[in-house]
Amino acid sequence: MGYTKTALLMAAMTALFMGIGYLLGGSGGMVLALIMAAGMNAFSWWNSDKMVLRMHNARPVSGNDPHGLVRMVADLADMANLPMPAVYVIDTPQPNAFATGRNPDNAAVAVTTGLMQSLSREELAGVVAHELAHIRNHDTAIMTVTATFAGAITMLANFALFFGGRRDEGPGIVGTLALMLLAPLAAGLVQMAISRTREYAADKAGAEICGNPDWLADALERIQAGASRIDNDAAERNPATAHMFIINPLHAHARDNLFATHPSTANRVAALRQMSGQTPTVRSRIPVHAPGRKPRSGPWE
Repeated sequence: MGYTKTALLMAAMTALFMGIGYLLGGSGGMVLALIMAAGMNAFSWWNSDKMVLRMHNARPVSGNDPHGLVRMVADLADMANLPMPAVYVIDTPQPNAFATGRNPDNAAVAVTTGLMQSLSREELAGVVAHELAHIRNHDTAIMTVTATFAGAITMLANFALFFGGRRDEGPGIVGTLALMLLAPLAAGLVQMAISRTREYAADKAGAEICGNPDWLADALERIQAGASRIDNDAAERNPATAHMFIINPLHAHARDNLFATHPSTANRVAALRQMSGQTPTVRSRIPVHAPGRKPRSGPWE
């Protein structure tokens, strides 16, 4: 059902974009809008990962990896039958993570220093598995396209102020103003709905990849507690990337509402706890304990 809902929402986004083009320029405007969207999406498809990583000052993890983060990602990627993604670290105290890339062969996983300092190794494994699930489900590509569509719709709506009244059969002044206000809002709502749908799917798949739903459930609770009180300056400067993170970095409301980029953390945790009760707990599918450390201690301290 998740993929069906995503497909329907993507179709709604495309129809909205082409409809705005038609209102502004008739059938010619609709075709022009479609061509413009294709060009913007092609550029975003090839460059979005580099742009997002640069926005958040992410640095690649070098060969000197004393905490074993690269090894953990490699083990989990093998569990998920995925190519090894690039691994990045973001220097911010807020615990969070995201994945990016146009396909599994060109993907990256980025985690914050705050995440590594606040989670146990098991919990970190759950978070990495969640991000790998996004890559395997091609969510990173889907969200790149929807974000581009949302931006293009907002741009077209702004064009309506200058060109909307020049056609006799156009929407008129009232229609133009309504278009400017409602079209970006509708695009944003569709984008957020797609994001929420994909988060639930990635939670389920991530729990299956790491082998223990409780690891991810515990991690989500810790990340929510940290993200709600610690600012992420880069995310605040680039709010269009908020939907990519495992927990909203912008301190959004906790409810599942139309204006939330993420589902309620409590709802996500409840779904994972239910999943844990329905399936046998797998004690460890990957070597989660660093040598000489207690199981629950954070491996990055």
